[in-house]
Parts: sequence; C-alpha cells; structure tokens
Amino acid sequence: MKLNCDLGESFGSWKMGMDDAVMPFIDQANVACGFHAGDPVVMQRTLELAKAHGVEVGAHPAYPDLQGFGRRSMNCSAKEIVAFVQYQVAALDGMAKGQGIDIQYVKPHGALYNDMMAKADVRAAIMQAIATYHRPIKLMLQATPQSAEIREEAKAAGIEVLFEAFADRCYDDDGKLLSRTKPGAVHTREKMLAQVKQLNEQGTLTTVSGHTLNIDADTLCVHGDNAEGVAAIEEIRKVVYSGQQA
Repeated sequence: MKLNCDLGESFGSWKMGMDDAVMPFIDQANVACGFHAGDPVVMQRTLELAKAHGVEVGAHPAYPDLQGFGRRSMNCSAKEIVAFVQYQVAALDGMAKGQGIDIQYVKPHGALYNDMMAKADVRAAIMQAIATYHRPIKLMLQATPQSAEIREEAKAAGIEVLFEAFADRCYDDDGKLLSRTKPGAVHTREKMLAQVKQLNEQGTLTTVSGHTLNIDADTLCVHGDNAEGVAAIEEIRKVVYSGQQA
C-alpha cells in the first residue's frame, strides 16, 4: 500500500496542517483546490514540496463550501458536480504542468467524498467528470466489501480507480467508517498501528463489533495536522514498508 495524505489546506493567513513535516513520509499528496481550502499560493507551494520529495500528486476537490471546510453536503445537480469537479482539477493540473508535474488521480474531499460513497447519482456524476476530462486520470474512493461493484461502475464509465483504507478510523460492520459521533470512531495510536499491520499483512481489518472484513486497498490515508500525527505517519511507514511493528 502507498500512503496518501490531504495537504495544501491552508488559506491566506490561516494555517492548516504540517505539510513540510508530512511530505517526506508519504507517497501521494491530495492537494486542496480552493473550494474547501487552499489558495493559489498554497497550491503552488504544496506542488513544489511534492516535487522536491518525489511525491505523486492528486487533486482534492470539494463542494463549494469554504466556510464549512467542505464538510457540509450540498444538493447539486449532476451537471454542477461535473463542472465544479473539472474546474478544480483543471486549476491544479494547470499549475502542476508549470512545474513539470502530472496530476495522477482525483480524491474528493469531505462531504463530497461521503456523498460519493453513499449516493449512486453523486458517484456517477464524479465518474463522468473524470471520464470526460481531457486526459486519463484515476479516481480514488474508499475500499469497502462492495469495491468490486464500484470497479465495474468505473469500468463502464471508462475510468480507472484506486481504493483507499483509513489508518486511524474504526469501521462499522458494513465496511463504512464508524461515525465520529460514536465512541471509538478514531483509533488510539496502538489500535491504529495494529490495524495498519493487519491490513498490510492480511488484507483485512477488524470492525467495531469484532468481525473481520476483507479490504483490498491500494493506498492508506494518513493524517498529519499536528506533531503527534506526523510522528504516527513515520511509525505507519515503518509498518508498511519494512514490516516492522513500530
């Protein structure tokens, strides 16, 4: 599995995340495109960091919800979703081209990501946005027991997909992330590292009620918005890449 992280989420004088500290330890940077966070200067700087560390870059588009950090669902038509996803991807892609970087994939952010996983019409619109982009680009989604069905949807749309798992989140029995409103939704470091080891070695994870789920993940989402998170990424990388229990 590769390691991916949401980055470039500062805006103006408001700072979010520790991008400089995180970048050396990840493989894929999901860069905010300005609709939920990020601005042109931040986007430029994040691309420079990714290039310096040889990190693959993906676009991280969202609903047009800067005030809510893209965490509020919006009732948008398919036409609107296709347009604002392509708008954001094209903005980052164009800036990346200036630095000799090719954007490799798209990972929706926040509520748009959740709606994509829960609503077939939203997912279809996002797939249409990717399929009708001017060049091939992949879509990153959550790995679930239904991944085979989603892969078929993507194949029908003419696009490739990447499936991700989450290092620090507890899963429900149906393969969805346990709501943050419920106890234990976010793992302690010990449980997080155990989950990463299980995913890496067995391709499974243990749900909130103790069931085992098969999860075929291409990449693992990690978070580094504080010093403890950055340290955790270093430990996760040791588990994934050297097979050592950190």
